[in-house]
Amino acid sequence: MANQSSPGGFLLLGFSEHPGLERILFVVVLTSYLLTLVGNTLIILLSVQDPRLHSPMYFFLSNLFFLDLCFTTSSIPQMLVNLWGPKTISFLGCSVQLFIFLFLGTTECILLTVMAFNHYVAICQSLHYTTIIHPRLCWQLASRAWVISLLESVVGTPPTLRLPFCPHRQVDDFVCEVLALIRLSCGNTTYNEIQMAVASILILVLPLSLILVSYCAIARVVLRINSTKGWKKTFGTCSSHLAMVTLLYSSVIAIYLQSQNSYARKRGKFFGLFYAVGTPALNSLIYTLRNKEVKGAFMRLLGKDRDTRGS
Repeated sequence: MANQSSPGGFLLLGFSEHPGLERILFVVVLTSYLLTLVGNTLIILLSVQDPRLHSPMYFFLSNLFFLDLCFTTSSIPQMLVNLWGPKTISFLGCSVQLFIFLFLGTTECILLTVMAFNHYVAICQSLHYTTIIHPRLCWQLASRAWVISLLESVVGTPPTLRLPFCPHRQVDDFVCEVLALIRLSCGNTTYNEIQMAVASILILVLPLSLILVSYCAIARVVLRINSTKGWKKTFGTCSSHLAMVTLLYSSVIAIYLQSQNSYARKRGKFFGLFYAVGTPALNSLIYTLRNKEVKGAFMRLLGKDRDTRGS
């Protein structure tokens, strides 16, 4: 009944039953991808080029936006091809996509947790901030986030790819992700489901708990602030990060905590598409449009360009 997982290839269904919708999604996905490329590249360049952005927060942000660039580039070009034409993906391509999804998804959760810790120290331990969050620690935290995530992906990817997939090889999603491939299996997936549950606790629940603890401590400090200026400064520091955390976790919860009926699966595919395409674009917009320091750095860059042309 079930074939063994072999280098055959898969069919990414997406919304193949609605070709008109897929044409609209092609335009939306392409536009979001271009926004992500421009916005994230701009923020990374500004963080490197502008001395005023040489701070721990922008160091971690550069890591996060570089991650988003890699994440979108690993999936969106293939997604655009599938939305417009053939929906096939090779076994190797699916394997690489799955590995990168696990790797970068885990890294994002850890980096957001590190950023929450950075905000906690900046607000709750402000007098000791430069002593605690020094450049060496920043490099150590970022590098460990990438290494831990790489190891998690190395451990988590092979069991999924070794599943006995059903002969039709039709993945009911836009991308090769863990849940869709488990559903494609015609064999016993108990081990994979347990592995996914344990991984969810380690890379989703635990980081979210640490983020909430950090913000509870921040809230206690903020409630003691009497000045409106202090409230606005604290809100400006934390609001963009909180928006990114909300986008990530609301998308993940909508994807993985759903029932098995057809309507819920279609809704899950929409949220999965939003997570892969919309979240990176919104993350860059949050910082390019709302963050005064980034806008100031961009205006200074334009000013330097004018000075160069004038001389």
